[in-house]
Amino acid sequence: MQFPPTNGDFTFVSSTEAEELSGTISTPDVKLNMGSDSSKDPYATTFLRQRGYGWLLEVEDDDCEETKPLLEELDIDLKDIYYKIRCVLMPMPSLGYNRQVVRDNPDFWGPLAVVLLFSIFSIYGQFRVVSWIITIWIFGSLTIFLLARVLGGEVSYGQVLGVIGYSLLPLIVIAPLLLVIGGFEVVSTLVKLFGVFWAAYSAASLLVGDEFKTKKPLLIYPIFLLYIYFLSLYTGV
Repeated sequence: MQFPPTNGDFTFVSSTEAEELSGTISTPDVKLNMGSDSSKDPYATTFLRQRGYGWLLEVEDDDCEETKPLLEELDIDLKDIYYKIRCVLMPMPSLGYNRQVVRDNPDFWGPLAVVLLFSIFSIYGQFRVVSWIITIWIFGSLTIFLLARVLGGEVSYGQVLGVIGYSLLPLIVIAPLLLVIGGFEVVSTLVKLFGVFWAAYSAASLLVGDEFKTKKPLLIYPIFLLYIYFLSLYTGV
């Protein structure tokens, strides 16, 4: 006697019917919380984040930053400095140099190198002059800057500092000559005057623009006196 299958009863099938049956059983994704989140985000971290101080836990990835060369980090452009040196040493407009780049694109390291080089030449027998030359460069440039602003010029202190520093190059050029011709007073005096005029012309032609109009001598004369004083620090006169 056979009873019909009801709910909860098993139904047995024959082996031939079982071969035709196929299928898959899907299993739900089960995640076990083993306390890993608590280890990654401890109580102190959670406390800081809830109070809005999560930025204290941020760590910058230094490996992603590209390492720059030292000269680029210090903003030193050797080609630009070399071009400015040629503009100062050869101030004639006929040579075709864009001399305004010395004024319009000022830098610090080039003029500082020139002033230090001039100081090195002045060390011979008078080491105390070195610090005084740097002081005169800084405060002398400040005086020229203030005077230029009073006269209506539109220059910055950085521009004046760079031009005055670069324009010491003519005095550096005549320094070895003075060592050779030091015994000839007349020739030595002429070389000194030539170097001072050369340096003053290089600086004045860059700093004294058309905006000064009839006031140009009022700025050229202090520049000329400044380079005379620089030369006196070198010669010891």
